[in-house]
Amino acid sequence: MDRMITMRLRVAVLALVVGASLWGCDRAARPAAPKAAFHSVDITGAEYARTLELPDADGKMRSLAEFKGKVVVVFFGYTQCPDVCPTTMAELAQVRRSLGADGAKLQGVFVTIDPQRDTGAVLKAYVDNFGAGFVGLRGSDEQLKQAAREFKVFYAKAPGKTESTYTMDHTAGAYVFDPQGRIRLFSRYGAGPKALEDDIRALLREPAA
Repeated sequence: MDRMITMRLRVAVLALVVGASLWGCDRAARPAAPKAAFHSVDITGAEYARTLELPDADGKMRSLAEFKGKVVVVFFGYTQCPDVCPTTMAELAQVRRSLGADGAKLQGVFVTIDPQRDTGAVLKAYVDNFGAGFVGLRGSDEQLKQAAREFKVFYAKAPGKTESTYTMDHTAGAYVFDPQGRIRLFSRYGAGPKALEDDIRALLREPAA
């Protein structure tokens, strides 16, 4: 009788172990929640483009931390840029309008790579031309170099016909931060406003960490 009880107990324990193992395998086999498919380059977790602190057009020090709760798009350019910069800013303004009520949750940040010509007044007039909700940042040469290193941004002066008519070669693309202030995307120049709008909507839909 004792032997029969012992055997039954062994069978019951074995059934529990097998059942638990199968349950664990079933959990492991379940597909993970689908990851958002972005049009932009996903650089989530990058060890660069994490911080930005520069004076704005009025000389007030600004940082990315103050924009938490919004999707932030950071672009390095200059006001006399003939094509890339105005196109990027115009598309960003278009996206902001297309977002409707969520447009208030999009913050555009324009960092000038030409502080010699882009004075505070020039920079302010430039960003204001694309509508409310944009901030222009302008630092010293050393501050700009530090910011460019942090964001892995390239810029260089290309001589013109005269000393004052030079142009600036620079990285053509924008960095996108989620509402928690984390770097998430690199938006290539030429992708178009609809692609950027879709990516921003996706970031706004993500649950807060």
